[in-house]
Amino acid sequence: MAKRIFSTVLLWGIVAGSLWYFRVTGAVILIGLISVFTLREFYQLLTGAGLAPFSNLGIALGGLITLAPWLEQRYGLNAEHVLAMSVIIFSLRILGERPAEKRVESIASTIFGLVYIALMLQYMVRIVISTPAAPSQGLLLFLWLIAVTKFCDVGALLTGLAIGRHKMAPVISPKKSWEGVVGGVITSMGIGALIAWLARDHLPANFTPLYAALIAAPIAATGIVSDLVESIIKRRANIKDSGGVIPGIGGMFDVSDSLILAAPLGYFLLGMA
Repeated sequence: MAKRIFSTVLLWGIVAGSLWYFRVTGAVILIGLISVFTLREFYQLLTGAGLAPFSNLGIALGGLITLAPWLEQRYGLNAEHVLAMSVIIFSLRILGERPAEKRVESIASTIFGLVYIALMLQYMVRIVISTPAAPSQGLLLFLWLIAVTKFCDVGALLTGLAIGRHKMAPVISPKKSWEGVVGGVITSMGIGALIAWLARDHLPANFTPLYAALIAAPIAATGIVSDLVESIIKRRANIKDSGGVIPGIGGMFDVSDSLILAAPLGYFLLGMA
């Protein structure tokens, strides 16, 4: 537990430092790194499950997919079609680089990684760059989304340890309880409302604490589902943690898992679509 707390504090320090010193560019680079390292661990898991994805090129293209909105806004580079081009590239590669019995699994696992990790996390970039006339606003909404999603994990863990009795998904994740889910969602609603109140002078006028709490609930619930999806993937590969780079937590996938589905939902609920 001590290692987990230390790593959590350190990660929050990195996020806060990136936003404070490097602003939008720092946030975008941070998201890009999260995407690349998550995708790397994702492909390692699927390789362990015998699916043979095209890992190296997939990771490189995944980074471009995640950063595409920023590359277009900042440098005028049109990278929105990288995913489509990736399908063409990997369709050609499976013809000569994979045995017949592995071709479907290879292209399916590779493209799924690009969609599930790289494309979904792209919405965090979209949130950051959504207010070019007021950059701090996009950064605060990005920070709000992370806090709402990740504090749900904290609330669910503490509530589950204290009063958890009814298992939510015993086959997928035996430690999760329905009491933990309720505690996590309530925690997220409280954190969402608190940040909206503290940053009220820098956020849109309609982003009231009440509104922030209301949209925090479905985002938190979606984050829990996202965490369960990662558990399914890890069980398929028969691996407990996606990696060991973060003491007490595991790998980058173990950190970003809840953000993957929460990012696009947050983008839509924050009214940026």
